[in-house]
Amino acid sequence: MGLFDHLLRDIRSVVDRDGVDKAIPPLDGALSPNDRLDTAVAIGEPLAGVDDVIPAGDGGLYVSVGRRVLKLSGEDFSTRAVVTEFEDDAGGLALHPDGRLLVCVAGRGLAAVDPAKPTPRWCEAADGSALSGLLSVTAAPDGRIYAVEGSTGRRPAEWRHDLMEKRSNGRLIACGVNLDNPQVLLRDLPYPCGVTVSSDGKALWLSESWAHRLSRFALDGSGLGAREVIAGNMPGYPARLHPDGRGGLLLGVFARRTHLIEFVLKEDDFRQEMMATIPPDHWVAPALVGGSDCLEPMQIGAVKALGIQKPWAPPRSYGLLVHLDAEGEPTDSLHSRAGGRFHGVTSACATNRGVFIAARGAGRLLLYSGDLR
Repeated sequence: MGLFDHLLRDIRSVVDRDGVDKAIPPLDGALSPNDRLDTAVAIGEPLAGVDDVIPAGDGGLYVSVGRRVLKLSGEDFSTRAVVTEFEDDAGGLALHPDGRLLVCVAGRGLAAVDPAKPTPRWCEAADGSALSGLLSVTAAPDGRIYAVEGSTGRRPAEWRHDLMEKRSNGRLIACGVNLDNPQVLLRDLPYPCGVTVSSDGKALWLSESWAHRLSRFALDGSGLGAREVIAGNMPGYPARLHPDGRGGLLLGVFARRTHLIEFVLKEDDFRQEMMATIPPDHWVAPALVGGSDCLEPMQIGAVKALGIQKPWAPPRSYGLLVHLDAEGEPTDSLHSRAGGRFHGVTSACATNRGVFIAARGAGRLLLYSGDLR
């Protein structure tokens, strides 16, 4: 970049200091910081790599952990049975109306697991391109299946690379009841991470992490309607969406945005050198968990004082679950702040026992039984 380009960039940053989708919005109103997520109860032993959690329909839970999908049952969910195991990591989960379990599998595609049959049915490609990076899946009341691929040709574990390379080539996929006739409905998306269909089957909700955006699309017999942006500039990176059982949604936010990361995303030369010379865990990038390595990058204000990391410090990692009403407006939130225990929330589901939360950064499945408006 020449001197003139640098000068133009600096002038633009002053004139349009808070340009569209550039300024990080404050955490206020329903998103005001609190410590309620840290009051949640950890269920059983740690689950390293826990990623998604959904109700099993019989009072139990399905949980994706590493390469396995577990079913947790019993009064205290201490019974853990392996439902299925894959050759690579299991991610997003959904129950099909006919009882099959839908599983996003890294590097392979979408699996439909029928309890009565030993071999899953697979959807492995769409429009001639392999589905190696599926993140979330949902099924409409009519049986049609929708899934999102965060980044075409890139595995979910490489999400940090995707952000730092400023890629935007995710896809929304739709297929039939038997995983047949897969079609790409949307492409060139900035890391779509969550997808769900409303209980009446009339709307599809989509979260896009790198755009910090939540959108809604009408569903009808002719396909996908026009995009309606519900939230266009969120304070964090949205993850999966699951229904709350009351017409609203539970949205995991796996990391907070920070001014330091936003700055690095504008500095192409620095970012490219950082990626070429520094291990990914030490990049100036979002993290699911932090604070345990002295080599981690820090923003001014994040240094511990008297051995305590201040909760208002710029976070290396963060825990955040947001409750949305039927129109997508936030009504309540659970936080685990900079010095908290349960960071990296990738998913949550509502049951009659409370809200179960997958805190991937902490490697724990949590139960929050308090009020969530």
